[in-house]
Amino acid sequence: MAADSMEIDDSLYSRQRYVLGDSAMHQMAQSSVFLSGMGGLGIEIGRVVITAVTLHDTKQCDTWDLGSNFFIRKEDVLSQKKRVEAVCSRVAELNPYVHVDMSSSALDDNTDFSFLRKYQCVILTEARLCLQKRVNAFCHSQQPPIRFIGCDAYGICVRVFCDFGEEFEVSDPTGEEPKEIFIQSITQDNPGVVTCMDNQPHGLQTGQSVVFREVNGMVELNGTARQVSVLSPHSFAIGDTAQLQPYAHGGFFVLVKTPKTYRFETIERQLCDPQVLTPDFSKPEAPLQIHAAMLALDTFQEQHSRLPSIGCLQDAEVLLKLTEEVNTTLRSKAPVNTELVRCLSRTARGILPPLAAAVGGLASQETLKAVTGKFAPLQQWVGCGAIGCEMLKNFALLGVGLAKSSGEVDPDLIEKSNLNRQFLFRPHHIQKPKSTTAAEATCDINPDLQVDAHLNKVCPATESIYSDTFYSRLNLVVTALDNVEARRYVDSRCVSNQRPLLDSGTMGTKGHTEIIVPNLTESYNSHRDPPEEEIPFCTLKSFPSVIEHTIQWARDKFENAFTHKPSMYNTFWQTHSSAEVVLQRMQAGESLEGSFQVIKLLSRRPGQWEQCIAIARLKFEKYFKRKALQLLHSFPLDTRLKDGSLFWQSPKRPPAPIDFDLKDSLHFTFIVSTARLFAGIYNIPYTETDLSEEVVRRILSDVKIPEYRPSEKCIETDETAKKPEQQKMPLSSEEEREAITQLLQAIAADRQSISHNSKLNFLQMSPLQFEKDDDSNGHMDFVASASALRARVYSIEPADRLKTKRIAGKIIPAIATATAAVAGLVALELIKVAGGYGFDSFKNCFFNLAIPVVVLTEPAPVKRTLIRDNIYYSIWDCWTVFGHEDFTLSDFMNTVREKYGIEPTMVVHGVKMLYVPVMPGHSKRLKLTMQKLIKPSVDRRYVDLTVSFAPEADGDEDLPGPPVRYYFSRDGETP
Repeated sequence: MAADSMEIDDSLYSRQRYVLGDSAMHQMAQSSVFLSGMGGLGIEIGRVVITAVTLHDTKQCDTWDLGSNFFIRKEDVLSQKKRVEAVCSRVAELNPYVHVDMSSSALDDNTDFSFLRKYQCVILTEARLCLQKRVNAFCHSQQPPIRFIGCDAYGICVRVFCDFGEEFEVSDPTGEEPKEIFIQSITQDNPGVVTCMDNQPHGLQTGQSVVFREVNGMVELNGTARQVSVLSPHSFAIGDTAQLQPYAHGGFFVLVKTPKTYRFETIERQLCDPQVLTPDFSKPEAPLQIHAAMLALDTFQEQHSRLPSIGCLQDAEVLLKLTEEVNTTLRSKAPVNTELVRCLSRTARGILPPLAAAVGGLASQETLKAVTGKFAPLQQWVGCGAIGCEMLKNFALLGVGLAKSSGEVDPDLIEKSNLNRQFLFRPHHIQKPKSTTAAEATCDINPDLQVDAHLNKVCPATESIYSDTFYSRLNLVVTALDNVEARRYVDSRCVSNQRPLLDSGTMGTKGHTEIIVPNLTESYNSHRDPPEEEIPFCTLKSFPSVIEHTIQWARDKFENAFTHKPSMYNTFWQTHSSAEVVLQRMQAGESLEGSFQVIKLLSRRPGQWEQCIAIARLKFEKYFKRKALQLLHSFPLDTRLKDGSLFWQSPKRPPAPIDFDLKDSLHFTFIVSTARLFAGIYNIPYTETDLSEEVVRRILSDVKIPEYRPSEKCIETDETAKKPEQQKMPLSSEEEREAITQLLQAIAADRQSISHNSKLNFLQMSPLQFEKDDDSNGHMDFVASASALRARVYSIEPADRLKTKRIAGKIIPAIATATAAVAGLVALELIKVAGGYGFDSFKNCFFNLAIPVVVLTEPAPVKRTLIRDNIYYSIWDCWTVFGHEDFTLSDFMNTVREKYGIEPTMVVHGVKMLYVPVMPGHSKRLKLTMQKLIKPSVDRRYVDLTVSFAPEADGDEDLPGPPVRYYFSRDGETP
């Protein structure tokens, strides 16, 4: 894949590039991989690797493959096609830039492995251990060594082994982007001590190095790297600074990423003393137990030339004996897990698709590490014992939904950037609905699958569609949502309807899964992550210090000018359809909300392209010159605070006004993109010629820039201050007169120069929705140029377009390896839920494939609240009361008292208090019917009420019990 190819088709790779970076992507483009074994595990790896790849396999398609290889179809089995021939074209279809070769030649003990020298990485799946040893030894002996990965999946067990040579250098072990940390002070001492700002812990470790920038006073530090010795979360020593100039103010430092060298041993040397990754710290012995069982399985195959027969007790006992023998040869050993070995014997002939997906994602990430040298590699084994697009594939292979329809909900359309990680989609699917397309593609994998595709968004507004009846037909709910709000809503619906929920998500190489089971675990809403840190309003408006601030500022400018204001304008005129009527009402002294802002937009409305260019030029003057001049007028460079310190010191950066220069490409891009966006919201046509430098220069020559006059307005400097709300105060008499005059002029201009047909647009604007992936619309041109210009004003290092797009578009970096792993892990939990497994078997997971770390934990058990006398309740409980037309509040309270054994002290419906004894007149409500008190809509069958009760201990506050679902009639009971 050539570098320019990636630039041409940037959107296809964008999210993956956010994770790997351009350097790693280019290294991948120049690498080639040999992948042997086209079974379920091999194909999981093959579809994720983005590089030149040779697929190798010698077997024919058979019925077993249909349960694990999602690229093999029934017709391939019937025609006895070779597996590599069946999958090759389908793997190649995933990425048009990847060169895919295939080979079906024998790979055995008699093979000359010299042909492997042309590959950077060799991956073996479904290979006997003796063959893995020979291939690994060959790869390890080469100069430079060929990276070797061995993967096996047998029934409930999998293992991955990596050998990248005796000296494998990794340029970036973590992949985390270093932050700029601002400096409070630096002592002139030996050693010198650096203290950070109070709100920014440095997060460093002793021995790491940092580079300093923009330090005032102790300027010798700028651009130099110093090794640190950590003293506290906010301070560290950097060696001798006694001979440097005294520190004055300002500056920041950034962690220097230093390469790290990893050393690997061959399989032969690792067998008896393996370095293993431990995913589940509650079972630290498990990896060694799996290692021993898998080695015994290798021996079984060597002795019998087959795998253990399904359900054969004799084979199970033979495997158990072999495991005990193998275990004695290990330096580090754990007690043999008899049940694990017997289960492995029963299942070894099959492949569990979700387990193959999970380990395939992990092995694929190791392949990327092997060819790019980015992220810390696995050293050297991982073994696992088991029991969106990816999930559907796993469900299809498992046979989920064969008996009745399964629902899939997604209102989104397929974008080009989806293609690099959502393997069910192809280029010809772009702009088609995700749900229907995914449903069709999933049925290709398993034609017997029953899938219903929905296009409606799941939210409170669609509860008439996704009602309790809808949820009652589901056995469980699996989500792949991209925001917390949606997760919390779906979680609340699952709790209300007693349905298990499997949640998951990824961000770059990180992923998580969470299992929520009625009456056993907490729900998603039971825990709250800390709120995302917001950029202070005054920082965005006047005092940016890092590039993220300028990008967010540019994004806000787009939203305000091209989305919010046009939408507000349209809403106003939908309410007040005639400008003449508005004028009459204002002349009569009537105050109309929003009229001043709307009329201001109307009076400044451009009518032709030249005016759009003029507006853009004035915006440039305002944003990048006058704002800076005003700041320096209000706070001159020598301004000092009450304590005598300089106002302009870190993290505040003094601005430097920019003079407009059309020869500067950044200035030109800003002018043209801004003009295009204004033309878009005002429906003004323009041509390609109008965008040329010659035409723009001619128009700008006639634009008059008013003389700048500083004002004495107050500039907010308090970081805790919130953005002021739009004032809804009545207009002053001067503002009223100005608005009326502007409206008169706008109406007159409309009558004189606008035709009747165009007059429909007089009170209509076209709001723009920010679209980051369409480079032809000018949206990213505006944001990128505005951000870069503001960064220039404040001497901030600008970001490239890719980083700007990621931040402005709030793109969550995604990579197919993490997607595959998280989906496989979720499907494993699905098996446990469907199989009725107990609490101890369920596992939540967090992983970071970059490090790599995989952590399995038990879900948090549901908390139960004691009412009294062994009466408990949890979030999963919902009490029910069935009423009728004449059912009174007193009847309701008596039913709760008799049915659930508590004395109700308060009854609340939402925010409405139905019964509070201390409130005047509430005792009279006891005789009123529930129908009258609640006044339900005609189609409402029930309401959820909160009933409080008195605790056992006197003096304590009343406690709310579980929701009480009151049905207005027995007929309203949920089926």
